Amino acid sequence: MTQTFTALIQREGDGFVALCSELDVASQGHTIEEARRNLIEAVEVFFESADSSEITDRLSKQIYIAPSVTSW
Repeated sequence: MTQTFTALIQREGDGFVALCSELDVASQGHTIEEARRNLIEAVEVFFESADSSEITDRLSKQIYIAPSVTSW
């Protein structure tokens, strides 16, 4: 089964941190692509090792991504 998840990738120091907020799984890498690949691997490992109730609990959360505007 193939499912699509969101990857939020941001620079942190000399590298990049990648977060799959739907599952609360994160990874990192030296480049954006490496962080993305590492996140895919971390998500796969999560699905291979997590208990079915943990998967259900994490996937049942509602995640909203919206732009935020602020004045400085």
